[in-house]
Amino acid sequence: MEPIRNLIWQRVYQRLHRTSVLPRRNHSGCAEHATVPASTNSRRIKPTLLVSRLYQPSNLRDVGQDSRLQGDLTCKSQRLMQQAGLIHPSNPGCYYYLPATVRSMEKLVRVIDQEMQGIGGQKLDMPSLCSADLWKTSERWDLMGKELFRLKDRHGADYCLGPTHEEAVTTLVAHQTTLSYKQLPLLLYQITRKFRDEPKPKFGLLRGREFYMKDMYSFDVSEEAAYETYDSVCQAYTRLFVRLGLRCVQVQADTGNIGGKLSHEFQLPSDIGEDRLLVCGNCSFSANVETMSSDRTVCPQCKTGTLGESKGIEVGHTFYLGKKYSDVFNATFSNAQNKPSIAEMGCYGLGVTRILAAAIEVLSTEEGIRWPGLLAPYQACVLPPKKGSKVDEAAVLAEELVHTLEETMPRLRGEVVLDDRTQMTIGKRLKDASRLGYPFVIVVGQGALEQTPKFEVICQQTDETMFLSKDGLLELLGRVETV
Repeated sequence: MEPIRNLIWQRVYQRLHRTSVLPRRNHSGCAEHATVPASTNSRRIKPTLLVSRLYQPSNLRDVGQDSRLQGDLTCKSQRLMQQAGLIHPSNPGCYYYLPATVRSMEKLVRVIDQEMQGIGGQKLDMPSLCSADLWKTSERWDLMGKELFRLKDRHGADYCLGPTHEEAVTTLVAHQTTLSYKQLPLLLYQITRKFRDEPKPKFGLLRGREFYMKDMYSFDVSEEAAYETYDSVCQAYTRLFVRLGLRCVQVQADTGNIGGKLSHEFQLPSDIGEDRLLVCGNCSFSANVETMSSDRTVCPQCKTGTLGESKGIEVGHTFYLGKKYSDVFNATFSNAQNKPSIAEMGCYGLGVTRILAAAIEVLSTEEGIRWPGLLAPYQACVLPPKKGSKVDEAAVLAEELVHTLEETMPRLRGEVVLDDRTQMTIGKRLKDASRLGYPFVIVVGQGALEQTPKFEVICQQTDETMFLSKDGLLELLGRVETV
């Protein structure tokens, strides 16, 4: 053991010649090692993500601070996200999204972008402040009732904060008077904040007044072509949830105040869900109970299967609109005969923040968050030993491991965090790591000092603990998919 320790301290001595002991902060707020160039060939140490520098103030984790803001913590995802310092209530139905949550949401947005652009979607951004004139033209100004956030400007003109953008996007397309049938189908989408004046916000991010949503709108030359587009979007949604590892059910749904001829919801089965679903045990039929009699027990599709009732969280919704909006706003294109023709439309929503919360709801334990692998804010957390412990000298190996992982696997750059709070025991830091849901927690302890170093690796999504060599660890993390 003595020769190994001598080797470790030799590494420490060499490192101290290259760097100062304490990290300093760079312009982005990340911890960075200040370097003292010993020569023109000395290599700069890259920034290391340190848990002590991540903005997750412990006082924000007190879920009992303000009952008016907190509401009833009857939802697991809300409780876990607040206890982990991932969200913090600002006013009823509205939340601060802290940095780890924003990282996760940005990853989800990248996955959504990949799937939407894979079927021809083009991303744009529309105003949240919408003129009442558009909503009055579509006759939804009164239809939406109190759910619509309404306001007046200094000139007395009426506006609303957009809960959805059918009117806005159809008006945009209608202004393009040179649109040709050769340019269709046209699929335009955005990912923005939406606003709905919920009478009783609850369940954290599952039902709020301000939230993020992906809404896409399609324009087609014919009803047949519009149905093909509708199917392609539904298939993209299915692929999305498969990639996230979430079991999602596509069910027949009511068109509601959006309108149209056809509608489906994408539901994550959950006891906390507010939607009641009827699912056939014999075939693929499933429907929201709103679309049929709740006392019906025989499947209308296969005629033999029995319908069972369950609950679900709606995370996506698709509508075939036909000409409901395009006719009103005169969204036309030039057909093959060079004559103006009204476009057939569809609209397709995904609740971005709701998917995050719903995934936590269905995947997590009562004590800790479990993310879909692609959406975890960070993929791995490395825990060095407690300062002053018998294996304190292994701390330098923990830091070197972080650099090795990021240098040998580019996909993990910015995905590995070092828990440098070495004044705390390993046990307390493990509890924090479980609460935050890092997919992989790597403990650098006594095993790292052996002739053949071993690392304790906890796979939180499977509750497995393994003791791996450095090569074994690299092989395991080399299979991690990131986005």
